[in-house]
Amino acid sequence: MKHFSKRYSHLTIGTLTTMFWLLATPAHAGALHGHQAFSNSSGGVTAVGGGVAKGARGTAARGRMTTTDGQGNVTSTGGGVIQSATGGRAARAGTTTRNADGSLSHQSGVAASGARGSLSSQGSFTRDVSGQGNGSRSTTATGAAGNTYSGNTTYSKGSGVSHSGTCTNAAGEAIPCRN
Repeated sequence: MKHFSKRYSHLTIGTLTTMFWLLATPAHAGALHGHQAFSNSSGGVTAVGGGVAKGARGTAARGRMTTTDGQGNVTSTGGGVIQSATGGRAARAGTTTRNADGSLSHQSGVAASGARGSLSSQGSFTRDVSGQGNGSRSTTATGAAGNTYSGNTTYSKGSGVSHSGTCTNAAGEAIPCRN
């Protein structure tokens, strides 16, 4: 969660985490959800919603907050967390902003861990007012034996997609990546 708290809405991630742990602690299964919309001080509307669920297979929580400013700008932030009954965990968060001039930006990240390994991935995309877009994503995955894949993918309108990746064993030595 530390990766998300620096980049994304503290309110949304904090609310998700609180809802997750509140539901994770009781011995009872169940679900809670809710949403609300209200006028904000920027002349727009803010809508929030989320839910939590707990059952025999695990616990999950999600939430989203979307805000407009009355000038045509919209920002939406959301995320979710899950914990399986066997101890696997995953979390995702993302923010997208669309400006009145047509430009937009998006940032998101995901992290997961369990008995078979772990995964971390962060990405972003921007589009300017002329429609030129650029994006990138970095991903690291480590298996239970310690072998690690690290990769980067970039996109630029006009140039297309570029990808590079490397794999290492538990000792840090380069090994072939499987397709």
